[in-house]
Parts: sequence; C-alpha cells; structure tokens
Amino acid sequence: MQTVGITAMATITAVSCFLGGGCSRAPVQAASHEAKPAAPAVSAAPATATAAGSRIVRATGVVQAVRTLTVRVPQLSQVSGRSPQLTITTLVPNGTAVKKDDILVEFDQTAQIDDAREAQSLLDQLQHQLEEKRALVNNDSVKRLSLIREAESELAKAELQLRKGPVLSELDKRRNEVRAAGARERLVSLGKSHRLRVKAEEAAVQVLELKSGRQKLVVARLKSNIDSLTIHAPHDGMAALESVFRSGSMGPPQVGDQVWPNQPIVRVFDPSEMVVEIQVNEPDVAALGSMSRATVHLDAYPNVAFDANLESASPVATGGLESPVKSFLGRFRIAQHDPRLLPDLSASLEIEMPPADPSQGKGAQ
Repeated sequence: MQTVGITAMATITAVSCFLGGGCSRAPVQAASHEAKPAAPAVSAAPATATAAGSRIVRATGVVQAVRTLTVRVPQLSQVSGRSPQLTITTLVPNGTAVKKDDILVEFDQTAQIDDAREAQSLLDQLQHQLEEKRALVNNDSVKRLSLIREAESELAKAELQLRKGPVLSELDKRRNEVRAAGARERLVSLGKSHRLRVKAEEAAVQVLELKSGRQKLVVARLKSNIDSLTIHAPHDGMAALESVFRSGSMGPPQVGDQVWPNQPIVRVFDPSEMVVEIQVNEPDVAALGSMSRATVHLDAYPNVAFDANLESASPVATGGLESPVKSFLGRFRIAQHDPRLLPDLSASLEIEMPPADPSQGKGAQ
C-alpha cells in the first residue's frame, strides 16, 4: 500500500510539472509571433515596397513651364548723359492670362521723346544746311565755268589777231602776242582753280552728308528706344511678376518703381505644359528608367495629386565640389492641366519602379 501511494504521488507531480511548463512557454510564443511584422519598419530604405512587388522612390523637385520667357528691362542706346534707370508706368497684374501681343509693361517715354524731338530738329537743320551748301556749290561752279568760257573766248580772239601778224606793224604784233599769252595763262589758272574748288566743295558737302547721316542714326536709335519701352507678350500664357529689390526688400515691382537695364521684371509661361525637375540619388538611379511613372504632390496643395511620365534624365551624376553625394537630374512631364500648377512651386514625387525580374536572380545564381 505504501508503494502504491508513492507511485501515485510521483505521477501527479509529473503531470503538474508538465502542465506548468506548457503554461509558461505559451506567452513566449505569442510574443515572438507579434514581433515579426515589426521587423521591416526598422530599416530606413529610400524606396518603399508595394504589394505588387514594385518599389516607390520618393524625390523632391520644382515645377517649371516647358515654354517660358523672362522679360527684362530694355538696354537703351545712350545718346545723352541721362541716367539709365527707367520708371514703370504700366504693368500687367500678377497671374493675369495674356494673349500674344498684349502689353506687359510700359516705361516712361518722356525723356526719350524729348531727346527724339531735339535730334529730329538738329537733323532738319543739317539737311537744310546740306541743301543750301549744294545750291551754293552749283552756283559757284556755274560762275567759274562761265569765267572759263570767257577766258577761252578771249584766247581765241587773241590767237585770231596773231594770224594778222604779216599785215600789222611790229608793235601791234608784239601787243597781240602779249594778249594771247595772258589769255592762255588766265585760262590755265581758272581751270586749276576750278578743279581745286570742286574738290573743296565736294569735301564740304560730304562733311555735311556725314553729319546728317550720323544724326539720322541718332534719330533712328531714339525711335527704337521709344518702341522698346513698350513690351508685348511673345505668346499666349500667364504673366508672373519677378522679385526685384525695392524699398530695402525683395518683392514684385509696382507702377512708379525705377528699375535698371537687364533687370528681370515679368515672366510669361504657358501653363498647358508643365514639368517637374528633380534630383535622384545614385542608389535610386534605376527609378529614372524609360518607363518610369510618378505621382506628383504639391506642397502648396497637399490634397491634390497629378500623374507624370519621365521625359528626360541626365546620364551623368553631379554633386558639390567637396560632397561625396552624387545625384542624377530627371525631368517628369505632368499629364494633367490645372490652374494650380505654377512655376517655382515645390513638389514631391513618388516614382514607381517596376518589380525586379526573378529570372535575372536565378541566372546570377
């Protein structure tokens, strides 16, 4: 009986230990089962895997227009000592839709119109002087030619008197010879004087012609300056004002501001074709494949998304002078048209990469 009791007690103890061990291992298995899904969240990869096996590469960029033109303050031809600064008198409002040949900006033309009037007055005066000089030259030339003809007539008469030498006395013969010699010398002198005067008069007329021609160029430049002070839209699109330095800060220009030549003042872009220019790091260069597609999110409109397709990609990585990080330039064209797509807006892209081909991995093995 004692042996049977001991045996029963040992059996009960073993069963209880077995049950106790099973209860202690159950929580450990449950904890390990819950920790498995959290393992991928620990890695900080730039690309995110999707359910279909493809990856998403995220990048940031700037929205730009395919067709755009920056209008600058014209560089005028300086024909006087005036300041090169120009004053804005008319300016298209920011964000205005414009048509081709619409007026974008006008500058004050008062100074240029005054210079043009003075230049035109001086040109008229030079042209009158030129006409008077030509008339005077023609008159003097006619007078000199008349004197030459008279000298030729006197010489002819003197030579005719010389032919009467045999029937005249010696004194009359000597007198006719002196007259003929004087008429001949006078004719030579008048001819020489006429040729020299013609050269001098031609030079004087040419000087006036050069002055008149130079003044015509001045008038033409001033008229070109006046025309360039009114700038028209080169094509249909939307106008966006550039930032300029005014009143100690940067801001859009306004009517009445004074600006300097070659300063950008307004930009005209075509909103129907917009692209996003991005930079992709070297490890994610495969995202710039020929069939890459992306979803564009604007930072200014977080709830709006657009579709985009890769248009071009740089084959060479670039980076800073002392930076080891290199990146590739990419350009994605936005498929949709939306008035909220404006240049210089910051955007974020989710580039969809095609899934890796498993056959390539097997071939490598």
